[in-house]
Amino acid sequence: MSAQPMKIPGPDHPITVRPNPARVVVKLRGQTIADSRNALTLKEASYPAVQYIPRSDVDMSLLTRSDHHTYCPYKGEASYFGIVSGAERSTNAVWTYESPYAAVREIAEHLAFYPDRVDSIEELPA
Repeated sequence: MSAQPMKIPGPDHPITVRPNPARVVVKLRGQTIADSRNALTLKEASYPAVQYIPRSDVDMSLLTRSDHHTYCPYKGEASYFGIVSGAERSTNAVWTYESPYAAVREIAEHLAFYPDRVDSIEELPA
């Protein structure tokens, strides 16, 4: 992507990244796609919280990289994956910021899932 404007989180658009003490499990069609005790919860402004799961806790063999990319002025460029077993429903179901901006550097090497493109994203007792 071409050079894009970068914005810094602040009082008008806060972003926090915190370790999630729960176990986070993502499933699709009865299959566990991710299972982590090391997820990060990203809260951005008034958006719903998002669980970012380390790649090491995701079954990457179930994902296929997409050509799709988006840009967030607060986080940077996002790359996408589809979930093979999810067919069309799970196209671009997973995103990652491979080189996130400094304000959210903790989410590098983590993946996030769209809740409507998987069957469940559960937070269970650790």
